[in-house]
Amino acid sequence: RKMKVKYNRFYYNPLPDEVCIKESPIDGHGIFAAQDIKKGVDLGSTHIKVPMILTYIRTPLGGFINHSDEPNCFLDCTQDWDDYLVFNIITKRSIAKGEELLLDYET
Repeated sequence: RKMKVKYNRFYYNPLPDEVCIKESPIDGHGIFAAQDIKKGVDLGSTHIKVPMILTYIRTPLGGFINHSDEPNCFLDCTQDWDDYLVFNIITKRSIAKGEELLLDYET
C-alpha cells in the first residue's frame, strides 16, 4: 500500500517546529522529535543538487540526520528538473516526542 504524503513545495523552513537538534548517542548531534509526529509527514528539504556547484547542498535537516539500519524516515525526490534535485525527509512511521529521526544512508 502506497503512503500518501502531502508535500509543501513552496515553503522552506530550515528546522520545522516538529523537530529540534540535540546531542545524539549515535554520532555528534541529531534531529529529534519535539512533538509526536505522524506517519507520512514531509518534514522538508534535506539535500538540494545544484549542477553549477557540482554537489549537494545540505540543509540543517540534511546536515544533522543520523544513519540507522532500522530508519524511521526516508528520503523522497520531490523536485527533479534540468539536473536540479530536491530531496525531502518523510516519516516512515509515527515517531514519539524525544525519539531521534534516522535515515538509512545506503538507500
